[in-house]
Order: sequence, then C-alpha cells, then structure tokens
Amino acid sequence: MNASVRLSVSSLRAHKRRFAGTFLAVFLGVAFLAGTLVMGDTLRASFDTMFGNATSGTDAVVRSADDITTPGESQGVRQPVDTDLVKAVEQVPGVAAAAPNIEGAGQLVGAGGKPIGGQGPPTLAGNWITDQELNPYRLAEGRAPEKSGEVVVNRGTAERGDLKIGDTTTLRTPDPVKVTIVGLATFGGEDGMAQVTFTGMTRADAEKYLTARPGEAASIQVRAGPGVSEQELVDRLTPVLPKGVEAITGQESAEENTDMISSQFLSLFTTFLLVFSGVALLVATFSIHNTFAIVVAQRTRENALLRALGASRRQVTVTTLVEASAVAVIASVAGLAGGIGIAAGLQALFPAIGFPFPEGALVISALSLALPLVVGIVVCLGSALLPAVRAGRTAPLAALRETAVDQSGASRVRAVTGLGLAALAVAVTLTGVLVSPSIWLAGTGAVLALVSFVVLGPVASTSAVRVLGGPLDRLRGVTGGLARRNALRSPKRTAATASALMIGVAVVSLFTVFGASLKATMDQTVSRSFAGDVAVSTPSFGAGGSGLSPRLAGAVQQLPEVDTAVGLGRGVAEVDGKGRALTVTDPLALERTFDLGKIQGSLDTLGTDGLAVTEKEADKQGLKTGDQAHLTFTDGKRETFTVRAVYGQSELAGDYVITRAAWAPHRTQDSDTLVAVSFKDGVSTETGRAAVEKVADQYGNPEVQTRDEYAQSSAGGIDMMLTLVYALLALAVLIALLGIANTLTLAIHERTRELGLLRAVGQTRSQLRAMVRWESVLVAAFGTVGGLGLGAFLGWVLVKASDGASDSAFAFAMPPLQLAVVALVGLAAGALAGVRPARRAARLDVLRAIATE
Repeated sequence: MNASVRLSVSSLRAHKRRFAGTFLAVFLGVAFLAGTLVMGDTLRASFDTMFGNATSGTDAVVRSADDITTPGESQGVRQPVDTDLVKAVEQVPGVAAAAPNIEGAGQLVGAGGKPIGGQGPPTLAGNWITDQELNPYRLAEGRAPEKSGEVVVNRGTAERGDLKIGDTTTLRTPDPVKVTIVGLATFGGEDGMAQVTFTGMTRADAEKYLTARPGEAASIQVRAGPGVSEQELVDRLTPVLPKGVEAITGQESAEENTDMISSQFLSLFTTFLLVFSGVALLVATFSIHNTFAIVVAQRTRENALLRALGASRRQVTVTTLVEASAVAVIASVAGLAGGIGIAAGLQALFPAIGFPFPEGALVISALSLALPLVVGIVVCLGSALLPAVRAGRTAPLAALRETAVDQSGASRVRAVTGLGLAALAVAVTLTGVLVSPSIWLAGTGAVLALVSFVVLGPVASTSAVRVLGGPLDRLRGVTGGLARRNALRSPKRTAATASALMIGVAVVSLFTVFGASLKATMDQTVSRSFAGDVAVSTPSFGAGGSGLSPRLAGAVQQLPEVDTAVGLGRGVAEVDGKGRALTVTDPLALERTFDLGKIQGSLDTLGTDGLAVTEKEADKQGLKTGDQAHLTFTDGKRETFTVRAVYGQSELAGDYVITRAAWAPHRTQDSDTLVAVSFKDGVSTETGRAAVEKVADQYGNPEVQTRDEYAQSSAGGIDMMLTLVYALLALAVLIALLGIANTLTLAIHERTRELGLLRAVGQTRSQLRAMVRWESVLVAAFGTVGGLGLGAFLGWVLVKASDGASDSAFAFAMPPLQLAVVALVGLAAGALAGVRPARRAARLDVLRAIATE
C-alpha cells in the first residue's frame, strides 16, 4: 500500500462522519436508479411469462393484414375478419381447432354503482372461447356462459367491483346490458392482465353488442395438430386466406401484446422514473462536490504540510480521489442492494394498492447491476475531481496561514461568464419559443439557463443573503445577525449548498406551472369551444371506458327542456393515405352547440360523401372547399369525399367531421365520447340537468356535468400526475437537505473554536442552536427563491414550446398559491435540515472548543 492510499485510509477512519452526507446522497440516487431498472426488467419478464402462459395453446392467429394508426396512438385499428373463414381454416391439414375471437369495449359496473376501470388500461369484452387451449383465460370458479345475459369476468375485476358469482350488474357496451356473473377467470395464472378488465359472454351476445353486424370477429385463434410447428401451420394457412388477411404465429402474437404494453406503459413508466433518478443524481452531484470542497478547504494546512514534507501534487490529489473512490464504491454497492430491496418492496406493495404486480422472482439483468454502480462511482468521482485538483495545488507555504479568505463570490470572470450564459440562454430560448418554434432550441436554452444560474450563484449569493436575511437583524437581534454573517462568510459554499435545493425546487415549480397551464388550457378550450349548458361524459382516459351510447343524444333531444343535444362519436380512416381520427356527428347540431370559429362553405351539405376540415389541417394537407379527398376505412373500402366546409377551431370537434350516415356503412362498435346539451330559453341549469340525468340513467348512468365541472374533470388527470411528480421529487429534495445539513455540520467543525468563544462570552445554548438553524433557513431561502424563479421560467418555456409543437393553443398560468406552498415547504425544509447540526453545536464543550486549533 503506497503513501497516498495509507493517508486516505487513515483520513477516512478518523473522519467517517464528514462523508456521511456524501454516502447517503450516492446511496439514495443509486438505489432509485437500480430500483427503477430492476422493476422494469421484472415487469417485462413477468408480462412475457403471463402472455406466454395465456396464449400457450394458440399456435396461429388469423387477422386483417393492414391497420390504420392515427397520430398519438401506438396501436392501430384493424378490419374485422369474416367468421365464416373459420370453416375454411378448420379444413387446412394440421389444424386441430379454430375459434373466432370477438372483442370490443365493455365496462362493468361494480356493486356500488360505479364503473370498474376506465382510468387508462382497456376495459374489454368478448366471446368466451369454449376451447380451453385457445382461450387465453382460464375458468377459476363457476362455469362458462351458456345463454344470453350470462358472463364470466376476470377475478381481479370482480374483486375491485365487489362482485361475486350470482350477482347481476350492468355491462356498458356502450349500450347498457344486464348481465349475470356465472364464472370467474384468470389470465396467465394471474387474476387479470394488470388493470385490464375482461367480460366473457356467449358468441351470440358478443356479436350482438360488440360488432356492427353479425359474422365479424377481431381475429381467429388456431391450434395446431400433433407434430405441426407454429411456423409450419402459418405456412399452410397463408395460401387459403383471402386478400388482406394474414396469419402470424402464436409467439409473434404474444410478443406483439407484450410490446404493446411495453410501449404504452412500461417504457413510459420506466423513462419517467429514470428522469427523476437523473434529477436526484444531479442534486447529489452538488452535495458531493460541496462536501469535498469543504473538506479540502479544512485540510489546507494539512495538505500544505504534506507538500512541505515532500509530497507531490499528484500524491495529494490522489489521496483525495482515493477517499472519494472508497466512498463511491461502498455507497454504490449499498445503493445497489437498496435498489433491489425497493423493487422487492414495490412488488409486494403494488397488489395492496390495487395494481396486480405479476408474481415471480425479481429479474436482475447485468445492465441493471452495472449501470447504477458505474453511474454512482462516476458521479461521486466527478464531483470530487475539482476539489482534489485544488488540494494538489496547495502551496507548502499555506501551512503558515491560519485562515484563507474566500473571494470566490467576487470573481469578475465568474460574473461576466454567468451573465454571458444568461444572455445566451434568454436569446436561444426566445428564438426557440417565439421566433422559430423548436423544442430542441427551447430545451437548449433551458439547459443554458440552469448552467447560468449555477455559475452566477456565488456572485448573487452575497446580495441575496443580505436581502433575505435583512429582517433577521430586527426580528432575532444578535442571533439573527450572526446567522446572516455566517451565511455570507463563504459565498461559493453558500451557493453550492443552495444549488442542490434550487434544482429540486425548480423542477417542482416547473411541473406546478406546467400543470396549472394545462388546466388553464383545458378551461380555455371548454369556455371557447363549448357553447352548451351541460355535458354528458364517462370519466375515463387512455384506452379505458366504453364510451356513451350513440342513442343517448337522440333520447335527450326529445326532452322538452332541451334545445339541442349532439353526440360526438369517433371513427378512424386514412385520408389520402394518412391515418386520421374522424368526428362522427350531426354537423348542424354541432354548429349550434360548439363555437367552430369562422366557417367557409356549409356544414348542412355534408351528406354521405361530404367532409368538414379544420383550417389548420386543410392548410397542412393542401385542401380547400370543393376539393376531393380519398378516405380508406377499416373495412377496406375506399371512397371519395368532397370537402364542403372548412372551420376555424378544432379543440373539441377534432380535425375531420363526417355525418353518422357517412360513417354507418363502415362503423365497428359504435360509441360517443361526449354528448353536449343546450337548454331552451328560460330553462335553468338545475332543472335541465335533472331531466338529462333521468334519461342518462337509462343508458348506463354516465355523468352529467356543467361546463365548469366538465372542464375540471377533464383536467383531473393533471392533479394525479402532479401528485406522482411531487412524490418522486421528494427524493431529490431530501438529498438537497442532507447536503445542507452536511455542510452545516462541516462548518461547525470548522468553527469549533469560534463557537466556543461565543459560548464563553455569554451566548446561550438556545441562541447557538437558533443561529445555526437560521443560517440553514437562509441557505434554503436562497435556493428556494432561485428555484422558484428558474422553475417559473422553465415552465413558461415548456408551455410555449408545447404551444408551438401542437395544433392546439396552450395557455400559460402562474399558480401563486401553489408556488407559495412550495416556497414555505422549502423554508421549512431548511429549518429541519439545521436541527441536527444545531444540536451538535450546542453540545460542544466550551473549554475544549476554545482550546481547539
């Protein structure tokens, strides 16, 4: 063991507490990252196994070869296949069995009258396949449906809805259907496919309620005979299939299902967590750097003596880096173990909160082990590199100095550099959001803004602390004054400590501003576009829910209180070769209930071959009134439509509008997403709403809301998102607070003699504790104020960048109450971070402290 290593080991043994904060920062960041990776790997493997088990008896799937995918959707809509094809498939040599798979949207209503699911994952219904090997679901209790109105549901859905065998409930298809539960099923050995709900009915019921016309199925499941491989079966099926129909292996089908979940949920989920892991590690970088910078400053005389005794710069630098390496390796290994523990805990926790995490052992890949370990070590060593180099540059004569004056905050080079970066950040950002809309330019400007804040931190800390700490002199007297002077003592140290909290608060503020802006955008959209009095909708998002019955709008229209009721249905088609979502509705009623802006042409002449397009979409596609567009529907039919109207606003009405008569020949399972209702003059909202609710109760009891309530419910998912964001950012804020506490602890060690003298001249223990706590609050206040300013700016950038990249207009909103809460939490956290260092300072022995050199 060489001299540098021996010195490092001795220093670590003697000053273990100094690196406690660094250890915790690396440990928490690595644990978060490792837990995310292990959980992602485990979920993917579990879903692979679950789909493999569920479809193990299916050797081939016959389906439509083409699908239509609309913008923003990862999964396309396929044309149904003819169920008569089953007979032809069964005649193919090597086919043991074949069965149609009829599938559509169907949402069960629970025992309490509330619909089950609908908040993201699909709510499915289909025919119960009698061939046990072809059916992905396995009957766990009860029996299969035998007559109309009998259903089997997956066990997880029954438990969430407090339903049991023998219960009668409603299935929204979207028309309400009374059903009796006769059996409970499992999927791949689990109570369900994650949060997806499934209701299995007789084939006749499935054709009646889930398809546009009898004789259609989503696909045909095929089982091979003995000795026939999946690929061989596909090769035999392909020649007998009609044009536009294909056969794929059962394994390919299972992989597609897994990839669909991976792309729609797992990838988004893990990416979301990885982003917050990165934020936590970025915050940890500041805390680690600050710790080593303070330790190196405190060892100035020690390092100078080593240089005077013959140690080279390289040896002194290596000594510091060896200490950092030891802390990095130990903390990263511990964090790795902690991350695996987090994944195991979540695996046990998810089922308890209603998310059925598939059973099975944790899957720990080599990448999930290596990446967090390498990242933890690199972050720690990278953070310690500059302080280590600074330690190596210590001159031998520094051993004769008692103290060093920190002039870091007064550096003109730093001030000029920081201001230059800030000006560049503003210029690039404004260019990216106002002049030439570009997410990349806006993102680059945001990063430059963050860097400029960090560079200018020491320059700004002196003035900021003086302003923020000004009231302390009056409110806390000498104690407050001392706290302010201590925070001013080392501008660079104060700024570095506050920067970690600043980043955490900035990200919290960013999402708070963006969330408020999304709500304001939704409110603006409803207020500007929706001219009705009440809206009938089903509270759902993602692929969940079954929609509303297309017959509901007509029934509501018959009420004497109602002037106009219009339902908005949804269809898909390729418009001149590009997948697009269609709004299926009554154009005249749409015009009376929604503000469509300036209309060129006429909506009342659409008929069965007319199309209405928004102005933006028309400009994008080069269309104008009178032009023709070729629409290809999911049934494979291609028809020519004439653009008969171009309208200005599209938020709720969509980009393309066709009539129900035009959609009828091509429709699949029909449903509306919204029914907008306008009352006659003199009818109050309360009276009209009560009348609409009575009719809606006959169609599955969807929710009837006023315009304001509809806007609020449409933005309901935003609050859920913010809650998750705040929970994840709590880790970054915790690391920042540990950094503040560690800095104060090291500062107390540095000021031992000074604190002893204060106690000797009459300062009480409570005054000493208050002085340290208020210093912590000042540092936190500096970080919080900077974070609020940076976060508000970045929130504005994100809103404007989204506005430029989207066809919809985004509204910017600053939520003062929420930001005030963020500020108070930051200050309270600063006070909490100072509690332990304050207690430690108050416990110092006065005589020993005075005798300390």
